Amino acid sequence: MTTAPTPTTDDAPSPPAPAPAQGRGAWSTLRPLVLRLHFYAGVLVAPSLFVAALTGLLYAASFQAEKIVYDHELTVPVGDRELPVSEQVAAARAARPDGEITAVRPSPEPGATTRVLLSGIPGVDPGHTLAVFVDPYTAKVRGELEQYGSTGALPLRTWIDEFHRDLHLGEPGRLYSEFAASWLWVIACGGLVLWFSRRRTQRKLRGTTGRRRTLGLHGGVGAWVALGFVFLSATGLTWSAYAGAHIGDLRTALGQETPAVSAAAGEHAGHGTAGGAGGDAAHGVGLDRVLAAARAEGLDNPVEIVPPADEGSAYVVQQIQRSWPTKQDAVAVDPATGQVTDVLRFEDFPVLAKLTRWGIDLHTGSLFGLVNQIALMLLALCLILLILWGYRMWWQRGRGSAFGRPIPRGAWQQVPPQVLVPLLALVAVLGYFVPLLGIPLAAFLAADIVLGEIAHRRGRRTYGPASR
Repeated sequence: MTTAPTPTTDDAPSPPAPAPAQGRGAWSTLRPLVLRLHFYAGVLVAPSLFVAALTGLLYAASFQAEKIVYDHELTVPVGDRELPVSEQVAAARAARPDGEITAVRPSPEPGATTRVLLSGIPGVDPGHTLAVFVDPYTAKVRGELEQYGSTGALPLRTWIDEFHRDLHLGEPGRLYSEFAASWLWVIACGGLVLWFSRRRTQRKLRGTTGRRRTLGLHGGVGAWVALGFVFLSATGLTWSAYAGAHIGDLRTALGQETPAVSAAAGEHAGHGTAGGAGGDAAHGVGLDRVLAAARAEGLDNPVEIVPPADEGSAYVVQQIQRSWPTKQDAVAVDPATGQVTDVLRFEDFPVLAKLTRWGIDLHTGSLFGLVNQIALMLLALCLILLILWGYRMWWQRGRGSAFGRPIPRGAWQQVPPQVLVPLLALVAVLGYFVPLLGIPLAAFLAADIVLGEIAHRRGRRTYGPASR
């Protein structure tokens, strides 16, 4: 929920007693620890979260911006009849004879262009493809643009997506976004608990001024959006570098990985494929019969046709609709006979595979279209405001002349062993599966202990509100 320090003077932890008082509740001993963790996590992680929120806001807006910027390539006047897909591909091939056709996305709706995707084009990023846009009614080429990913992101959205994911720094840059996602849920949950643990009278905003008003805004807004932050954190980690790998391993161990249609062709594979030269999509029976076979299996638009990878492979036709209701069915079609050799239905996906698909699509703004994108923009805006309010509270805690005092150390000493030991075990497990949470937390604890010991040896070790 919150992303920067939230304590008020009355929130500061009391000086720790040598031992927990009799009858003292677990929460009363944990609250100073949660407060200190929330404070420091907010201060140290907030810069990464601010960048992630700002770039995430831009990414959510890029879906609609893309439709405006690339309107000429994406749309055409609706004609009387669509031409066969093979003719459209031939027109794209005539305009772009170089490269290899990796997929064809027929026009998904009236007035939309067909995309012919080419790889191996000089000047195009090896991880991207070149999309040639063809008018499905006239076979005229409307233009060509670099495309990235399964959602068909064009240059504008691709640039923002990569900025959000890795700051255009490649794999090293992904650490920032995973670091932010790893800590967002911790900060949100900690802030939510702290807010609702305050007395109701302390949560009132009306009639307050100064730091108390900032706290009211920070905590009140954060309480409303905390669950959204937890969702963004969890779904963001599913395809992160390190935590994502652990999640993938866990899904594999549970038999919950995402299935794929078998692209192995039938016994006549490799025969009757005249005209199927390398880089050409017209293998065997051709695109039109392959698409017709997929339609007969119930695969309606939008779909993508992937040509055979070699003489022993089949065409793969798969639905690519990420919006609700999700369409992810796929079939394999023998290039020699035009017969369907394998069928995969989204309804047969394992539960975790479905949840992962929906979670990622909701996170990226695809699942519910414009409504989804507006909700993401509001969440990003709230996160930006919470960070600014959090830093403002820190400044106000220093009486307006300098940044305020940190939350005093030593809070962990108040926690009873029967609570502290299981808590440490839980943190260790979480730290293993989410290393960019565990490693920084361990480093913070080590530094905190060392600094505390130095202060103790110098005779300056203090606790409570009077801490430095």
